[in-house]
Order: sequence, then structure tokens, then C-alpha cells
Amino acid sequence: MSEALQQQHELTHHCIICGRQKEEGIMIVSEFICEDCETEMVKTDVRDAKYPFFIHRMKRIFYKKEG
Repeated sequence: MSEALQQQHELTHHCIICGRQKEEGIMIVSEFICEDCETEMVKTDVRDAKYPFFIHRMKRIFYKKEG
């Protein structure tokens, strides 16, 4: 991997919600949530069809599968 590509990769994190590599967001425990997903989650009402999806993804922060 080239040095420039390595530096860019180190600045990005894998979002546990959307799965994309992003630079901006928050870390919860040891997992990253990108700014876009964070904003969408905050705006999502509990009656919205997307709400259970977000809950399922967030559980991955606290419940790691034992392998």
C-alpha cells in the first residue's frame, strides 16, 4: 500500500451502521458511527421502519459474537 493511501486509510473508520469508510463521526466504546448515520439516527422516530435496523446495528457495539 502506498504511503499516501496508508495515511488516508488511517484517517477513516468503518461505520458499524452503513459499513462505509468515513472520516467524521463518533466513537462509542471501540466502534465508529459516521456523522451521516448519527444524524439520521437522531432524527428517526421510534415508530419509523428504520428504527429497528438502527437498534440491531447498535447492539453490535455491546454484544460481540464470541467466536
